[in-house]
Amino acid sequence: MSSQTLLGFDFGTKSIGVAVGQQLTGTARPLAALKAQEGTPDWQLIEKLLKEWQPDFVVVGLPLNMDGTEQPLTARARKFANRLHGRFGVRVELQDERLSTVEARSTLFERGGYRALNKGQVDSQSAVIILEDWFETHY
Repeated sequence: MSSQTLLGFDFGTKSIGVAVGQQLTGTARPLAALKAQEGTPDWQLIEKLLKEWQPDFVVVGLPLNMDGTEQPLTARARKFANRLHGRFGVRVELQDERLSTVEARSTLFERGGYRALNKGQVDSQSAVIILEDWFETHY
């Protein structure tokens, strides 16, 4: 079975975390987070990422409340996923991302204390966790 490359996105209204992962190893690493204006990213930067990494598909984190119900950001993340598919024709999977930000903060804090907790790094580390959770639940 050939290894698939995946891009993961942690959608946010001001910042969108990005990670790249390999299905063969089940691991991901953070890329630079993308700035967003009210949830709208620079689509040219996303196109550049897709061209650079040539992912087999992308995984978008789905923000849910702890009890599994949807919140206002859930619909916006779905819309972002639909736009990714519509604009670029790339296959998009959604992954429950409950606790990914909490986990990302604790991982970064362990590595570098408070200095490591800048917003972009937390968002991209969240994207890593989203991708790795996806690998765990699908392989």
